[in-house]
Amino acid sequence: MTSGRFLGFAFAAALISFCGTKAVAQAPAADERPNILYIYTDDQSRRAVSCYEQAQPWVRTPNIDRLARDGTRFRSAYIGTWCMPSRASQLTGHLQFAIESMRMEGSYPGSTYDPKLCPFWPRTLREHGYVTAQIGKWHTGRDTGYGRDWDLQAVWNRPNLKGDDVNAYYFDQKMEVNGAPARQLDGYSTDNYTDFAVDFIRNRRIGQNGADRTRPWFLWLCYAGVHGPYTPAPRHLEEYPGSRAEVPVDIFPPRPNKPPHLRARTRWKRDEDGSPVGFQKAVRKYHQAVCSLDEGVGRLLEALRETGQLDNTLIVFTSDQGFAWGQHGLREKWAPYDAALCAPLIFHLPGRVASGAVCDVPVGGVDIVPTLLAMAGVEEPWTMHGHDLSPLLSDAGADWAHPVLLPQTHDFYGSDLNPLPPEDRRWRRELPWYVLLRRGSYKYVRYLVDGEGDELYDLAADPDELSNLASDPAHQQTVADMREAMNNELQRTGPEFLQATGW
Repeated sequence: MTSGRFLGFAFAAALISFCGTKAVAQAPAADERPNILYIYTDDQSRRAVSCYEQAQPWVRTPNIDRLARDGTRFRSAYIGTWCMPSRASQLTGHLQFAIESMRMEGSYPGSTYDPKLCPFWPRTLREHGYVTAQIGKWHTGRDTGYGRDWDLQAVWNRPNLKGDDVNAYYFDQKMEVNGAPARQLDGYSTDNYTDFAVDFIRNRRIGQNGADRTRPWFLWLCYAGVHGPYTPAPRHLEEYPGSRAEVPVDIFPPRPNKPPHLRARTRWKRDEDGSPVGFQKAVRKYHQAVCSLDEGVGRLLEALRETGQLDNTLIVFTSDQGFAWGQHGLREKWAPYDAALCAPLIFHLPGRVASGAVCDVPVGGVDIVPTLLAMAGVEEPWTMHGHDLSPLLSDAGADWAHPVLLPQTHDFYGSDLNPLPPEDRRWRRELPWYVLLRRGSYKYVRYLVDGEGDELYDLAADPDELSNLASDPAHQQTVADMREAMNNELQRTGPEFLQATGW
């Protein structure tokens, strides 16, 4: 294929070795703290997991469903608003407006940060005896943290790439292994990442570098699927024959109940029969690309079972955010609606996470970090914005007083938001910046540009968010209560940002 392929390169040998390797007996563990396998997909809506109520009836993800069957599933999880800030929040435990020094730099997706101002918490696990490893997509600065935050690493470092390599989401990616210069790895990325992860689970190695097998481990496995162009593995090109997805009722305008920027906007064209052009093909292709993710989860579970680690490994499955397919005229993430944001979130650990539970409490991505640290028995190295979900993992119906706060300020972080940039910088792809608060069944949205108004939805009565109640006289007290709750959360997590907004 290409002279840059990995034949003869260090970790190709490891992959070849792995292909002929059967189950490897796990060495006796000197540390009984749980391992942590954190599976993080890309742009995967909860609708793309068949155990979720929003999924099309023909969707099949049996291995991810198995995690939910034996673990705890959250119905409404707001992990992030788009790829980079979602990952930055996972690495810092902070919401976007408090992540200091992270910024875009150079041509997209070039980015940078100062690790002294923006430390990543996996280093803390490493300092407390965990082997830390990261595999897959990297989207938060050119510095991947190898040797500082991670003992072992194999990453597709997008900020460090140019040209076509930046968008090679599915085939022939250039990867950096344990800090070495990027070299091309042929093949389908989802399968390659899974190969790396299975080898790590079985042998505690990535490429030719290995780690102490008596220590507990933390692996952050960041799949590039199911991001656009939503390319299925060749073996899945014929999946879901004859499938028909339900077309969202508001895929075409007008939408008089929405903010001005969305009333007449749509990312879809009408066919002669009035249907959205390419909709069915696009949705089918998206779900076909999820099939390899589900197969990967199955392979990971089998590797854990065969090595005797399944009962002592906390597995978390989620995505950086969801993705809208026609809802409110969208074909993207970013927007403050559940169709664009809500991702699957599943926890699995026998004996410590309730089996077969479904939690109705809305939670946020920043809640994951303190939960992982608590499960590992490690104190938070700094004040986190989220809350340890352990009470909900043992009892999905436990009392929970914490609302979900989620800002969307595109590619601005930390003190770069203070004072706020001019209004024309607070837009991207015609979507304005906002802050949302989810508490109970209500969601409240405030925009950081003039003229867009507020939004309020009762998701129990209106799960598709079609009826904006913000100007309804009967709901003004709810608007006031939600605004107060939002300001309280902003004050708790980002006082400089609160001051900048003038709220």
